[in-house]
Amino acid sequence: MLIQPAAVVRDLCLHLDSELSTKQHVNKVAAICYYHLRRLRQSRSEVTIWLVLALIMSRIDYCNSALAGLPQSTTAPLQRVKNAAARPKEHVTPSLLQLHWLPVRWRVQFKICCLMHSIHRGNSPEYLKNMMAGRYHPRMMHKFSYPVLPGL
Repeated sequence: MLIQPAAVVRDLCLHLDSELSTKQHVNKVAAICYYHLRRLRQSRSEVTIWLVLALIMSRIDYCNSALAGLPQSTTAPLQRVKNAAARPKEHVTPSLLQLHWLPVRWRVQFKICCLMHSIHRGNSPEYLKNMMAGRYHPRMMHKFSYPVLPGL
């Protein structure tokens, strides 16, 4: 029996190609989000903002730490989805500010910073604490030691 290599694999709903690129993942998430946005545009209820948060924003946020450090051109489709979900009439920035929605790149950075903060404070699951145990940056001369990600 011969096993053929796949062009794209999916693990935990994260699509990766042979070059470990997340472009396929971003495009699939954007397509699903646009589908849900079209369906939500048909309903004109007050519950729509909650449905946008549940159906759109949760999909954009899921596994978004894999998008850390990627060029803005890769994450641009997700930002366009977020802008469309804000329902801008003229310019999108005031709508995003009113909704307290960070741009996708900033949201990814914020989530990683929150995760590292919880690890440093000891409020994270044991497996994360164990991954970071003893990994401190050697050039830190502050009175506090901050953990760094493995491999850095």
